[in-house]
Amino acid sequence: MANEKKLVEAITLMEEDFAQWYTDVVTKAELVDYSGVRGCTIFRPAGYAIWELIQKELDARFKEVGVENVYMPMFIPESLLQKEKDHVEGFAPEVAWVTHGGGEELPERLCVRPTSETLFCDFYSRIIESYRDLPKVYNQWCSVVRWEKTTRPFLRTMEFLWQEGHTAHATAEEAQERTEQMLNVYADFCEQVLAIPMVRGRKTDKEKFAGAEATYTIEALMHDGKALQSGTSHNFGDGFAKAFGIQYTDKDNTLKYVHQTSWGLTTRLIGAVIMVHGDNSGLVLPPKIAPTQIMIIPIQQKKEGVLEKVAEIREKLGAFRVKVDDTDKSPGWKFSEQEMRGIPVRIEIGPKDIAANQAVIVRRDTREKTVVSLDEIETRAGEILDAMQREMLARALAHRDAHTYEAHTTEEFRDIVANKPGFVKAMWCGERACEDEIKEKTGATSRCMPFEQKHIADTCVCCGKPAKALVYWGKAY
Repeated sequence: MANEKKLVEAITLMEEDFAQWYTDVVTKAELVDYSGVRGCTIFRPAGYAIWELIQKELDARFKEVGVENVYMPMFIPESLLQKEKDHVEGFAPEVAWVTHGGGEELPERLCVRPTSETLFCDFYSRIIESYRDLPKVYNQWCSVVRWEKTTRPFLRTMEFLWQEGHTAHATAEEAQERTEQMLNVYADFCEQVLAIPMVRGRKTDKEKFAGAEATYTIEALMHDGKALQSGTSHNFGDGFAKAFGIQYTDKDNTLKYVHQTSWGLTTRLIGAVIMVHGDNSGLVLPPKIAPTQIMIIPIQQKKEGVLEKVAEIREKLGAFRVKVDDTDKSPGWKFSEQEMRGIPVRIEIGPKDIAANQAVIVRRDTREKTVVSLDEIETRAGEILDAMQREMLARALAHRDAHTYEAHTTEEFRDIVANKPGFVKAMWCGERACEDEIKEKTGATSRCMPFEQKHIADTCVCCGKPAKALVYWGKAY
């Protein structure tokens, strides 16, 4: 019993120190470990398995909308990077450079990709010649490196895993359509699979991607009231095309520049899952993204027939991702470990259950126990997992809505940001100076201008000038 108590006590209460709670969950649930390089983490099997499922689910959605996968080199010559001035300036502080190879100084520095716009642009400039070559809708799954000053597992690391889509189109309309389409693919995935509701909208010019014409984002609200940018989609217009000479011969036999998009989503989504759904016992994984959906825990497993019956049940549940914990640990320890790891459902079964042709199914999120007949266990387990998936999204949505406020005056805005963690909806005049002042005075940044605009006041919450847009503001990771 002491050991079981110690396992739970290893996690700091989120109400006491949310940042430490997060770190405790990440390490105690064995999602990552720290490497010998500052800011770089080792994905342990439990953490990488979540990413594999994200990749599998998302990649299938990409392919449904015509995306093809490619792979680009890790290194970018400095001369190629310099072709797009705004892009280079935007990433300059975060770039890692390779200056030597095989003990000799390189004739030209190589950038370790922070993102691959320049590589794709160079590639497209060589393979696109005619309107018949368009559109190009490519994506790559890879890692990138950004030399971050402060890091935290999943949320911000110097090397991280992601996907980056890069497309080229004949017209501005097609590029805009693809930009919004991929943002919606992201949002639908997060809501339907990760059970995390998203606010969809456009970034302000201050917050948009370097070199982009417009950036669109999905924003999630964590349990502590901070926002997390969870995926972005960028319309590049023809700016990159002009810098890299990406032209095609149109049907009227004239040369035109392509219009491009880029969109990316990273392993920070695992951090979002932890911070939206986790509790003081550890992870709570939505069933659709859980590497193990059901853990069967035999009670008095040395008794005759128990493990044999467990094997039968496991076979019945073959449609799900199932494991059996038949280690020599105590049942209480196994329950605590299953909860720490966020496994959605456990099935408890012992000699008395077998005699009664039943088992006990326990939900990780609510800890609700349901006694089910072994004859119906597959159906009932599926129903419980489906209910858990739906209700986790509903709870996250309720939490977000309960922590989304409206501010109509400067005083009201500052009071909310200081005392009520969450999103603040307020009107903005569109001026960069007001955006900067809000951040300086309150620490809140503009998260996005939502697609669903609502006029809640006539004047800017900062300067009092006529308002141009409703903005979601908040402190963010």
